[in-house]
Amino acid sequence: MEAHMQQIYQHMLRRPIMNDVTVVVPAYNEAERIAPVVRDLIQDYSVLVVDDGSTDSTASKAENAGAKVVQQPENMGYIPALKRGFQEATSGIVVTFDADGEHRPEDIKRLIHPIKEDKLDLVLGARSTVPRPSERALNELTRLKINVQDSGTGFRALRRTLAVTLELDTACTCGTFVLEAAANGARIGEVPIETRSIQKPRGIAWQHGKQFIHVLRYLLFTS
Repeated sequence: MEAHMQQIYQHMLRRPIMNDVTVVVPAYNEAERIAPVVRDLIQDYSVLVVDDGSTDSTASKAENAGAKVVQQPENMGYIPALKRGFQEATSGIVVTFDADGEHRPEDIKRLIHPIKEDKLDLVLGARSTVPRPSERALNELTRLKINVQDSGTGFRALRRTLAVTLELDTACTCGTFVLEAAANGARIGEVPIETRSIQKPRGIAWQHGKQFIHVLRYLLFTS
């Protein structure tokens, strides 16, 4: 059954894609940063901001800057916001992009190029430095199966036909995003990116403790 489902996924992935791109931006209380992020993106791409139950003016500022905005009924977390964006997008290629301004819009063309050339189905924007030790450890664990340097990046380009198959039923996306995509038959690669320096506090990523268990589950029980 698993092999049969993988064949179905692979058939879906190989369908021709449209030229348009939707940039999905999950956002929670990013009123101070979201407008310039949208303005930088909207010049070349459709921008879909998923407002994750923000208590500030994130939604209105994103909309005024030109983005399409969908709102979660309450703060549900990054993964539900991401999945909502995948469902709402209508383009052939979806790019995930952080709302805090860390990523550079000019790197998007490099991420989507291998997909448009039908060489890859998922392209990761690999950071030169991964800030958290726990995330670096999850990277090393993931690399036992998938040879990528930055499995926890929030900057990715992928076919929408792949995006909507992902269950993402884990604590976060570190490691498991690429592992689940690989289990669905996706061709995966990455391109190096540079990140912008932003002034934003980084709390302790407690979810990474659970994420180690999820990554191990993928390593042990998926082909």
